[in-house]
Amino acid sequence: MAKLWYLGHSTFYLEGEGVKALIDPFLSGNPWKIASPEDFTDLNYIFVTHGHGDHLGDAVEIAKRTGATVVSIFEVCQYCNLKGVNNIHAMHIGGSYNFPFGRVKLVPAAHGSSVIENDQVITLGTPCGILIEVEGKTVYHAGDTGLIADMELLGRYEDIHIALLPIGGNFTMDVRDAAIAAEMVKPKLAVPMHFKTWPIIEAEPEEFKALAEARGVPVEVLQPGDTLEF
Repeated sequence: MAKLWYLGHSTFYLEGEGVKALIDPFLSGNPWKIASPEDFTDLNYIFVTHGHGDHLGDAVEIAKRTGATVVSIFEVCQYCNLKGVNNIHAMHIGGSYNFPFGRVKLVPAAHGSSVIENDQVITLGTPCGILIEVEGKTVYHAGDTGLIADMELLGRYEDIHIALLPIGGNFTMDVRDAAIAAEMVKPKLAVPMHFKTWPIIEAEPEEFKALAEARGVPVEVLQPGDTLEF
């Protein structure tokens, strides 16, 4: 049985047959303080949806220490490589690849992607959502995104078991738009993320649960530190 461990904000640890991975590994600066980068010594993949510091997070340091392969948009992978990460697998929107553990596909997200170095903003390509197949079930991590029509295509052509959806508003979908997204994606289960990390995204996951379930989508609210087996 596969497992998701919610580490707060948009950060998850995913474990299943053939895969031990972090998704958007924002750990050392994460106000939830559920785990630290040093807690992860046995990883084979790190998935990154975009280059912002609260998503790229500690990917470079953890990848260099563990040898995990960073999987992301081409520009994010090249940035990590320039920072000393030897194992990268660059992809782009719409591209899919069959890894030993299962299929991975990058899908659209409406957001930005950049880092700030030496008082300069460096853009890192296009943000994405990620479909990750593990033990025959597909997890959709939406990354940071607004509500977009492409989500309707996911619900029509992808069999998504769990959808991890941002609900915080301001930078991403709010609870109302996230509930609409859940209806469009049609997962077996929706899980809210990207909420209450800071006051500006002080959204209520129970409100999202009520709105999404009224649209026919079951919701599991995970508090930071909770795990979900599937």
